[in-house]
Amino acid sequence: MPPIAAAIGGMAVPAAIYALFNQGGPGAGGWGVPMATDIAFSLGILAMLGKRVPAALKVFLAALAIVDDLGAVLVIAIFYTDAISWSSLAGGGALLALSLGLNRLGVRRPLVYALIGVAIWLLFLRSGVHATVAGVLMAFTIPSKRRIDTISFIADARRIVDEFERVDDPLPLTNAEQCDLVGELETRCEEVQPPLQRIEHSLHPWVAFGIMPLFALANAGLVVSGDFFAVAGNPVGLGIILGLVVGKPLGVLLATLLAVRLGLASLPRGVGVAHLAGVGCLAGVGFTMALFIAGLAFGESPLLDSAKAGTLIASTISGVLGVVVLVVTGRRARAKPAAA
Repeated sequence: MPPIAAAIGGMAVPAAIYALFNQGGPGAGGWGVPMATDIAFSLGILAMLGKRVPAALKVFLAALAIVDDLGAVLVIAIFYTDAISWSSLAGGGALLALSLGLNRLGVRRPLVYALIGVAIWLLFLRSGVHATVAGVLMAFTIPSKRRIDTISFIADARRIVDEFERVDDPLPLTNAEQCDLVGELETRCEEVQPPLQRIEHSLHPWVAFGIMPLFALANAGLVVSGDFFAVAGNPVGLGIILGLVVGKPLGVLLATLLAVRLGLASLPRGVGVAHLAGVGCLAGVGFTMALFIAGLAFGESPLLDSAKAGTLIASTISGVLGVVVLVVTGRRARAKPAAA
């Protein structure tokens, strides 16, 4: 519950700050830009801090960023979509239902869900609803539970390895019984890892080292020159900068504390107000997702350069502030036991 409240506050307050600067102006449609948190960059920065921050804080930021991403996808689908092809959307919905049905029937082959996912992506692309929505919805239909638990897997793996050793064959090729044992071990390895996790794991290097850098470069497209800060100084740029740098931590902090005060949630163990402030700053690293929404909001308009400049400046400031706050908080926490 705390990450959900934090995400909602972290989306609402930046959007409100942006609206104050751009109400009735040509940049009014960009209110969705400062709502976005870049999950990869924010978690990457937090991961670099290592043991300086509580483990629960990393889980908190991950959950916050996921809810924030879902919110951004909904905003894109509802507010930044022009015309909708209902037939294509219906086809995508039918395939989503098929994928969910296969999940219920116990189908666990990642290739099956990958092929369905590609088809759904194409249909959503044709529908006019942004294709990012397809990826989020598809993820909910892929099996996320494992068939055997850790204890069962360890017991089966040990038994299989012992039997393999017992029937050891001096020939360079394994015999039929060993082949069966290897196949059984492969099956157990698949059963202990959910298909959703297997797909995520196989895609990770492609996403981290290929797709994400290309995505960032394609959506940045900003030449840093002497006019860079001047471009960011108009209402669009200022609204984004203040929305991400001030609105994000303020929204995250106030919404979380309100949920705790109302008894709807409690803070994770070892996480205090200062930690929340630091995480709120890191949530202000909008970068790729904010640039993406800016492109949808402003198209080829000159305001797009202002939005990109504001996003880049705000993300840099937010990242630095988040690191400083969390490092100082960690040092104070370690100093207290020593002082006692």
